[in-house]
Amino acid sequence: MKVEIWSEITCPWCGLGSHRLDRAVERFEHSDQIEVVHRSFPLSSGFPENRTLSVREAVMAKYGAIPEQAGALDIEGMATAEGLAPYRVLDNRVGNTDLAHEFLAHASAMGKNREAWDMFFRAYFGKAGPIFALDDLLGFSDKLGLDREQIREVLTERRYRQQVQDDARRAQSLGATGAPFILIDGRYAVPGAQGSDALLGLLRTAWNEAHPVTAVAPGGDTPACGPDGCVVPAHP
Repeated sequence: MKVEIWSEITCPWCGLGSHRLDRAVERFEHSDQIEVVHRSFPLSSGFPENRTLSVREAVMAKYGAIPEQAGALDIEGMATAEGLAPYRVLDNRVGNTDLAHEFLAHASAMGKNREAWDMFFRAYFGKAGPIFALDDLLGFSDKLGLDREQIREVLTERRYRQQVQDDARRAQSLGATGAPFILIDGRYAVPGAQGSDALLGLLRTAWNEAHPVTAVAPGGDTPACGPDGCVVPAHP
C-alpha cells in the first residue's frame, strides 16, 4: 500500500508530520507492505535565490510578530516530546528551496527518496544546517552516494524544475492548500501534521477496505456456539 506525503523542507510542521507518519507506519501491523513516498510542495519560491533570512526576520516580515508569539516554540516542544530532539526552528534560516526540491527529485530518481528526505529534515531541523545553495546540496550527494558532478550538471540545468512543479500541482488537484499533505492508498487525503494515532487508524481503515475478509461457509453442520447456546452436530 502506498502512502504519499507532500512537504516543504523548511516547514516545521512538515518535519514533525513526517516523523509522525514514520511512527504510525512502524506501529502498523503490515508495515513491511507500506511504501512511503515523499513529494515536493514548495512554499518558498517567493524568496530570492541568492540570500536567506533568519526565522525571526521572516516571521516578523510576514506576521508582524516575533516567532514566540507565532507558535514556533510550541512546535519545538511538541517535537521534543515526540522524540525529535534537538528540533531547531528559531535558530534556523529560511530561503528559496526550489533547488533543494530539485535535488530531492533527482535523488528520488536514483532510488534515494526516503533516505534523501530524511537526511534533509535531520540536517535542517536537527542541526540548523544550510540546504539552499548549490554547494550546500553537493555536500549531500557524497552522503547519499550520488555522483557529485552529475548533480551539479542536473541542478545547473534545472532538469527537475518541471517535475517539482508537477508534484505540487498534483497535491493541489487533490485538495491540498498547504503542507504537509498525506495521501493514503490513493483514497484518503490527510491535510496537516496529524497525530500518529490518527494516521495509524487511517492506515488500518485503508488496509481493511483493500483487503476484505471473506467468510467461507463449509458444507454440513459445523460445531459452534452462539447467543442461544452451543450446537452439536447430529451424527447418523
